[in-house]
Amino acid sequence: MSVLHSVVKKHTIVRAGGHDIAISPTPTAMVWEKPGAPHERVAVPGLVLGHGEALVEVELATVCGSDVHTALGHRAAPAPLVLGHEQVGRVVVTGDDARRADGTPLAVGDRVVWSVTVSCGGCDRCRTGLPQKCRVLVKYGHERMARGWELNGGFATHVHLRAGTAIVPVAEGVPAAVLAPAGCGTATAVAALEAVAATVPLGGANLLVTGGGLIGLTLCALASDAGARVILADPDPTRRALALRFGAARAVEPTATAVAAALSPAQRVDGPSAVIEASGAGSAVGLALTAAAVGGVVVLVGSVFPGNDVPLSAESIVRRQLTIRGIHNYRAEHLIEAVDFLQRTSGDFPFEQLVGVVLPLDDLDAAIKVAASGAHVRVGVAG
Repeated sequence: MSVLHSVVKKHTIVRAGGHDIAISPTPTAMVWEKPGAPHERVAVPGLVLGHGEALVEVELATVCGSDVHTALGHRAAPAPLVLGHEQVGRVVVTGDDARRADGTPLAVGDRVVWSVTVSCGGCDRCRTGLPQKCRVLVKYGHERMARGWELNGGFATHVHLRAGTAIVPVAEGVPAAVLAPAGCGTATAVAALEAVAATVPLGGANLLVTGGGLIGLTLCALASDAGARVILADPDPTRRALALRFGAARAVEPTATAVAAALSPAQRVDGPSAVIEASGAGSAVGLALTAAAVGGVVVLVGSVFPGNDVPLSAESIVRRQLTIRGIHNYRAEHLIEAVDFLQRTSGDFPFEQLVGVVLPLDDLDAAIKVAASGAHVRVGVAG
């Protein structure tokens, strides 16, 4: 038996032979059982770290909209469940050959963010550029709490990172509130913008973004930084005001008339050359499909929970030669690019202000309630 003293908050780590590890203070996780039931803090006194795995102490986690949908029963989820998949933390201990997304060794003390998905790397989808749709995919904050992988969600003091996770180091000087959403909303926004750029050059493009949540606001920053002229459409005047601070040229009500008025007279003939729908609202999906210019691209990102069917004119899509893409999650390179962007521009855009309040981990139910109210773009939990 060996005893290691971690540099992270003076953890005491006891290796009881092999990869069996006991940690003091004892890690705990907030466990969700069913809609309406309060979360329960559960202790996880030991774990087994396999090849390529690591244990990370959570510095800050943020509540994503999908956490709210699950907690409120708006979509099915296995139970018991540790929710949470947006977080930043520090490596406490590693298994053999644990590595970052770029292939370099992962070290104790590294400050990191990580992907929401765990991919095998060997199936047909992983080999052909779709690791986020791996045949044996598992996701942090989405899987049933299981023996051997109890610490599998971000609403905990620690998270057990599996091999196949994209782990990306982050700078010490960047605020946790900026970095925590990187592994979900920020990286997804990067993937969505890449899908646009595959069809429409971003420099000088007119891009309509529907939805002023984290993904929509991040898209304003990313796209304006890449040279696009961005129009954000959202019914909330507070979110529209935020969009202007994130690089949008105009921020309007989500109606065809308002979008047309935000374009120049010449541009109104066709409409925006690209549209990214980031809200999931059926009306916004309809707007996205009707607003795009001939030869344009529509990228759907926000529809990640059951909603109403959206009327679709196949003839209009064919005659206007639209490209329609769905984006769900992302690849490792998108997370790396997201971190690079946040570190490069954290002083240019008010990302830190998007986390409007941080509550203690024991107040997770209250945090989810605040997040559901829409009062803040993100709500944080720590401790």
